[in-house]
Amino acid sequence: MSPPKVTIVIPTLAAGTDLLDCLASLERQTRRDFEVIIVDNSGRGLVRAGEAGRLGARVLETVRNVGFGAAINEAIHASEAPFIATLNDDAFPHPDWLCALMREMEARPEVGSCASQIRLAGGPGLDSAGLLIAGDGSSKQRGHGEPFERYSKPAEVLCPSGAAALYRRRMLEEVGLFDGDFFLYCEDTDLGLRARWAGWTCLYVPDAIVEHGYSHTAGAASALKAYYVERNRLLVAAKNFPADMLLRAPACTLERYFWHAAAAMRGRGSAGRFNGGRGGVLEMAYIAVRAHIAALFHAGRVWKQRRYIRSRARIKPEDFRSIVRKFSISPREVAAQ
Repeated sequence: MSPPKVTIVIPTLAAGTDLLDCLASLERQTRRDFEVIIVDNSGRGLVRAGEAGRLGARVLETVRNVGFGAAINEAIHASEAPFIATLNDDAFPHPDWLCALMREMEARPEVGSCASQIRLAGGPGLDSAGLLIAGDGSSKQRGHGEPFERYSKPAEVLCPSGAAALYRRRMLEEVGLFDGDFFLYCEDTDLGLRARWAGWTCLYVPDAIVEHGYSHTAGAASALKAYYVERNRLLVAAKNFPADMLLRAPACTLERYFWHAAAAMRGRGSAGRFNGGRGGVLEMAYIAVRAHIAALFHAGRVWKQRRYIRSRARIKPEDFRSIVRKFSISPREVAAQ
């Protein structure tokens, strides 16, 4: 039997029925030269104890919840396949998903990653057609909530959502794996920007369709998500943005905070959903302060990573700025999602 060409990595915390449905969708894939590695992040061996552990996938167990990126990294180290696909345990690929991704990746050696057409499960709208980025490092899903028919053509995008993506191992070995210190959220943006600095591109593949249960792990507008998104977007910017972009980032942040507050008052966007729950504007401000303080504790490590990224860059800062402008989203649009 030939070795697998693709390793599909599924981190899981709950190891529930969604994971079973995800594995069932992989059984229906038209392309079969892949292996599946489930990374059990529960710290309690839930996968092996349940039905998912008897369905033929390799299972890696962590002693505690190490986060999304670190879990993916464990599986990458444990595999040798030249391509790595990442998949949330509540993401359900259509049968031609892997075939469509690999067809584009194998035909385009300059492409380091591919983004799927990720649809909101049970709804008519799109979850993601790649990622967009704002001037302060905040990233959002391209096309989120829009009809997926508007995103029916292949296109270059900034980088893929890690919920359903395909990566070239050669690119990962060159630029480094996911940053495990992010724990949750934005690690796909960070990896995508590092790949951009190294000269790799990303392609959106509309035929690679996935149904996704949006933010089931941490909640669509929870305090946990708000904290990690805010802290990690600071790390993304500090690691990857040229100096002039970093100097402009605080003004972009203040503008985004203004629109978040306005959205919260009207009950719109993620801030409105958060404000409509147990949280409020004051708690949101507290989370932002905590996130900034936490980011400062990473300053030394981030500075070393920043220098490393620049030392291996194949594009100039002006090229990077051009890429960011091409795939930018305004602070107001960030707050509206």
